[in-house]
Amino acid sequence: THFGYQTVREQDKAAKVREVFSSVAQKYDVMNDLMSLGLHRAWKAFAIAQSGVRPGQRVLDVAGGTGDLARAFAKRVAPDGNSSNQDAGAGRDGSAGKTGQVWLTDINGAMLGAGRDRLLDDGLDVPAVQCNAEHLPFPDSYFDLVTVAFGLRNMTHKDAALTEMWRVIKPGGRLLVLEFSKVWAPLKAPYDLYSFNLLPWLGKQVADDDASYRYLAESIRMHPDQDSLKNMMQDAGFDRVDYFNLAAGVVALHRGFKY
Repeated sequence: THFGYQTVREQDKAAKVREVFSSVAQKYDVMNDLMSLGLHRAWKAFAIAQSGVRPGQRVLDVAGGTGDLARAFAKRVAPDGNSSNQDAGAGRDGSAGKTGQVWLTDINGAMLGAGRDRLLDDGLDVPAVQCNAEHLPFPDSYFDLVTVAFGLRNMTHKDAALTEMWRVIKPGGRLLVLEFSKVWAPLKAPYDLYSFNLLPWLGKQVADDDASYRYLAESIRMHPDQDSLKNMMQDAGFDRVDYFNLAAGVVALHRGFKY
């Protein structure tokens, strides 16, 4: 499979991705603001607005990293600040309850720890689980909403991960995938110049790690484009799949429903 522009053994990719995000975890949020000129906040706000999530519902944030989406959803589904009510155990069934549930998951322990710390600093009790998105430790038809933001492109078997997300969503629930995508053709040249020159330079200056941000640029180019990802979601079982291009296609928000 691919790791950026490199070809690696499938069993090695997860470890290589883990190294990248372990390296950048402590500077991840600062770099997000610098790389996107703060636009990542608007992209995430748009995803939250499209979620339709309501108090008392269950939300799963896959590859949630430092917890931006989990924080926003916790405030929506659990106004009392506690999203881990008594029926919230993974693998257990039961009603969502008045306070709802939000689960933060990530395959990378450093990223998950950073996210968990930030949520606790904000007074939010959100359970955090380290797991592989291709093998989610939750029962069938459990969540009203599943989200994955800027994480799908790093997964070895994207089709398997999407199928797992479909499995854990309730009938009537939805999946939101926020991810870098194929930019509008007239912007390709300046976008490439930025991605392969300025981005690694920023990574070196801020996070002392240019290689990880070079991988980021390469992984974006290897990720399926808007229509290809739409087809993958349909193949995984999702209905009414559509997408919204943001920032001229630099990022796209895909949405699919389970019926």
